[in-house]
Amino acid sequence: MCNPMYLLPFVASLACPGGDFGRTQGTFYHEDMHSWVGVEATTSLGGRPSQFQLTDYERSLRDFAYYFIEPPHSRPAWKAVFGDYKPFPAPWRQKVFFDRTLYGRRMIDEPHRSQVAAYAGLMEDVRNDGYMLDQLLPVAEKVNDLDIKRNKALSYITELSPRERDDAQARMRENVLVVQWAQQCLQQRVASYRWALERLVIHAPDAMAADADRLIAQLSDRASAAWTTAPAVVGRALRVGG
Repeated sequence: MCNPMYLLPFVASLACPGGDFGRTQGTFYHEDMHSWVGVEATTSLGGRPSQFQLTDYERSLRDFAYYFIEPPHSRPAWKAVFGDYKPFPAPWRQKVFFDRTLYGRRMIDEPHRSQVAAYAGLMEDVRNDGYMLDQLLPVAEKVNDLDIKRNKALSYITELSPRERDDAQARMRENVLVVQWAQQCLQQRVASYRWALERLVIHAPDAMAADADRLIAQLSDRASAAWTTAPAVVGRALRVGG
């Protein structure tokens, strides 16, 4: 199984064309390239983004969240490298529509040597999501733990300016929203995988369907358990939309 995070810097560096003969600019990738995730989540609810710089953990949280925010691709890896990086609207914006059939339709339309390749591709995507969930959750819990400490510290900081307080609270809300965005997208991915598997069973029945169904069920169960057993987010004053 591949580690999809190894591809992030490589994919990002190729995502913005602009050099001679179609070459990409090598400076496109930078460590804060996913900072827009938190900004979009906040502004989609009418909030003001924090002006604080991202911590290392907050930066990693946005990197891992983007993996889930970007729709999964049912196509050869080389096709997913060029020109695909782009921001996406947060789910809290109006008129944001999720099409759970898109992944499966791409899979059905993609020519394969055999149905085995289609099932194998689906199962690899599901496994990669499970791997990335294992990377996201510890970071999300660490960010949450530090935000709880930050929230408590606000009562003891001397000469805290209103702007500093607002920025601190905005960043804590932002971090919560990033995790919730990734959560929603993971649930959508599960729905997409299930729709795709159902169509594969109709188009190209194979014994591999049982293994794929089991992997999807495991991912769904793990995702649900992960969010319900995670420690509580920062206190009531920092509720989404509060």
